[in-house]
Amino acid sequence: MRLEKRRIYEVAKQFKVSSEALVSLLKSLNYDVRSHMSVVDDKMVADIRKKFEQQKEEVKKRDERKREKHEEIARKEEKEKDIKKRRRREKAKKRLPRTSQKRRKRRQPKPTIDKQEVAESVKRTLASMEGRKPGRRRRKKVDKGGEVEVEEGKVVRVSEFISVAELAEQMEATPAAVISKCMELGLMVTINQRLDMDTITMVADEFGYEVEQLEGYGLEEMVEEKKVEEDLQPRAPVVTVMGHVDHGKTSLLDYIRQSDVIAGESGGITQHIGAYEVHQPGGEITFLDTPGHEAFTAMRARGAQVTDIVVLVIAADDNIMPQTIEAIDHARAAGVPIIVAINKIDLPNANAEAIKQQLQKHALTVEEWGGRTIACEISAKTGEGIDKLLELILLQAELLELKGNVRGKAQGVIIESRLDKGRGSIATVLIQRGVLRVGMPFVTGLCYGKVRTLTNEWGTAVQEVGPSAPVQVTGITGVPQAGDPFYVVDSEREAREICLKRQQLKREEEFRRATKRLTLKDIYEQIKSGEEKELRLIIKGDVDGSVEAMSDSLEKLDVEGIRVVVIHKGVGTINVSDILLAAASNAIVIGFYVGPDLRAQELASRERVDIRRYNVIYEAVSDIESALKGLLEPEYEEEILGTAEIRELFQVSKVGVIAGSFVQSGQIKRNARVRVIRDGTVVHDGKISSLKRFKNDVAEVQSGFECGIGLEEFNDLQEKDVLETYQLKEVPK
Repeated sequence: MRLEKRRIYEVAKQFKVSSEALVSLLKSLNYDVRSHMSVVDDKMVADIRKKFEQQKEEVKKRDERKREKHEEIARKEEKEKDIKKRRRREKAKKRLPRTSQKRRKRRQPKPTIDKQEVAESVKRTLASMEGRKPGRRRRKKVDKGGEVEVEEGKVVRVSEFISVAELAEQMEATPAAVISKCMELGLMVTINQRLDMDTITMVADEFGYEVEQLEGYGLEEMVEEKKVEEDLQPRAPVVTVMGHVDHGKTSLLDYIRQSDVIAGESGGITQHIGAYEVHQPGGEITFLDTPGHEAFTAMRARGAQVTDIVVLVIAADDNIMPQTIEAIDHARAAGVPIIVAINKIDLPNANAEAIKQQLQKHALTVEEWGGRTIACEISAKTGEGIDKLLELILLQAELLELKGNVRGKAQGVIIESRLDKGRGSIATVLIQRGVLRVGMPFVTGLCYGKVRTLTNEWGTAVQEVGPSAPVQVTGITGVPQAGDPFYVVDSEREAREICLKRQQLKREEEFRRATKRLTLKDIYEQIKSGEEKELRLIIKGDVDGSVEAMSDSLEKLDVEGIRVVVIHKGVGTINVSDILLAAASNAIVIGFYVGPDLRAQELASRERVDIRRYNVIYEAVSDIESALKGLLEPEYEEEILGTAEIRELFQVSKVGVIAGSFVQSGQIKRNARVRVIRDGTVVHDGKISSLKRFKNDVAEVQSGFECGIGLEEFNDLQEKDVLETYQLKEVPK
């Protein structure tokens, strides 16, 4: 029997599929076909038809199972609805007489949303997130007898740029009363006008209220944990690995991942999550998988202090590099304990003792030399010493006595976030307090949402996570920023209200003022208010010798108690890391023969970081010293210029009184300051407005001459009055 042969593209038209799909199908059936022009016989067609029928049957069975499942769920829901209806009906029968049931049902109004109740709930939630109780507080008052009595103090907790109507509501007053009080203070406002914090404080004080400012839209302080022993439980330490780019940070993390045999996996950790847990016999450790100290400081700059311990990796066959010094400065600025891991000790040219000597130059003395810095020699390639390193991390964590509150609403911080095409916004959250579960509504930064899924570092879906546990969260309305606080709230409605409020305040703040960073001109005001006692500097130069010389010269400056502190110094271009450290520490960046790169310049402009560039060390030192002296409040002393006696008064229309005077001593200058002395008493202190000899305006009149003198805004002059002119001369500090 002769088999009929056709081309694949012809058979594809028959089955209404593409040629490529048919070629793939035939290859899966172990037929040797190459393209759409390959030959297909009747047997191959029969196998294709059989395969399609099998797939159709499988689809039918799958659809049938889905349909049965949906029907079962629908039956359960219907049954639950019937049970609820029956219960409500039974309760209604017990509550009302049978004859009035229909009439009562008709009179019931439709359920409405109480906006005031929602607003109050949002306020309570914000108050709980701030860690303070809203409303009234008690303050102490000492009477004349020395006894302490307690009285009620009224407090309003508001964020900046609230409207007049919102402030009136907080103070339980009418908007008209607030507007009236503002007009008395010389402020013309409307009911919807937004007020800055100085105005809010002034108005609230007139109504007898104290003001506590709320951080409006994403920089709130974490809620203080309740010191209840049953609520606090030991938690895993959060560790960040930092160091130079070629010293083995990635190799160390990879080896720790692969050796995590207690977790039952080996090398199966997904790389899409910015943190992961390592299980050890002595406990668990959470590692932050960040790009380095830039991300570490970027989070700290936004108020997210999440790291408990820093592991500083240094190669034993190399020296302490500039990036290592930056990592030390960043960790020290954050106040985090440092554990030094001296890597690559398996190499023949490794010299761990030389690394320990170099560490002393940066105030890191190892324990075996009498210091407090923990150092461990390791090899990320062979695994030597890594177990000891993990033990030292757990020992340091035990000394820190790290504990987390497992009760209450979950709180955490965003480690990283991204936008995924299939899953939407995904954020890696490090939980710091409470337990996070699927379905909980939350607020983070300018975004909100409801937890749709929770995924751990193994890619496994979980239902809940506790303190120090990293987890991926989906169900966010936007993409939050690294370092944003993460809060669980009571309902999704509250989360939306809080988020909208924060967005509104953010827009208002951007409109009303730009974000300011510390500049030299701000230092005096901060010193005067007691906020700042030191000027922090970051110094970058072209060579190490110049950087050291400039650092020593600047640190020796002594200007009226303003202490100059160099928090970081290095060689090379001013980079993004320097700007981030300056933003986090309120420092000023100085470049010697170097400037910022493009990214650093853009970031400095955005973060309002002050960058100053010099080519001569003396000019830099002189400039900083002069700037600091200029910021101090200047001192002045009086210098008497001359005196004149009024002999006759002349009334001039549109000008006022002109004093015809005789200069007794010195000289009289136009626009100088003048005192009017009558019978030995000063009756006026002002300025000279006009000075004439006969009909001519003159700049000054010497002793022994007559002149006409006019004073600004003062005409109550008399004959025999003495005019004493003087000037204020600044005394250098």
